[in-house]
Amino acid sequence: MKHAKGRMDESILVCVYFGPNGERLIRRGHKMASMLDCPLYILTVDSQPYDEFDAEKSGYVESWKDLAEELEVEEFIIRDNDKRPSPKVIKEVAHQLNITQIIIGQTAQSRWEEITKGSFMNVLLKEIPFVDFHVVSVERSIKAEEDGMFEKGVRAYLVLEDDTYKVSFACSKNMCQEGIFFKEVGTDFDNGIFKFMHNNKMHQVHIQENLVPDPSEVPEGCSVNS
Repeated sequence: MKHAKGRMDESILVCVYFGPNGERLIRRGHKMASMLDCPLYILTVDSQPYDEFDAEKSGYVESWKDLAEELEVEEFIIRDNDKRPSPKVIKEVAHQLNITQIIIGQTAQSRWEEITKGSFMNVLLKEIPFVDFHVVSVERSIKAEEDGMFEKGVRAYLVLEDDTYKVSFACSKNMCQEGIFFKEVGTDFDNGIFKFMHNNKMHQVHIQENLVPDPSEVPEGCSVNS
């Protein structure tokens, strides 16, 4: 049973996008909502339909849902298959829920992008002048992991051959899991991380020269053609 909120004149909306900073934003919002004893909402926006999300996106959504349930937030909102600019969608949701404070992550935007497209924050301020904004900076370690350590993810498969797990880029009868492989930058071998969904949870295993060096990272129940 959710705690009855004491202040209904304040309400907080956390806007999350796919990446490891989402959990940090949600926990920051929960801390503020607890201090104010007011409702907390979480919103994510995407132009793709939910059923077309890849394993990585679906994994983030499931982890956010679990965290929302754990923290007893008022509502977790997915606005999928929405082709409008995200500030328009955020404005609509803020109006509907009588939001007074919005938490967003600092966007990585170059000076050229600001000149040609305009600052995302400035667009939000123009669209939604009736709320207070809290901008949370992206940790350097997170940004380095996203932008510097791995190449763009590609679809791949975890296969089992002679009691050894390996990554393959072609589906085969020995396939255990379908997922996304992120190759380390600057390596000639298939070293990196393989991420996949299993039992509605996001998992990842480290890959070294195309193999999983530590089979204990593979969750139980990942059998061939599971």
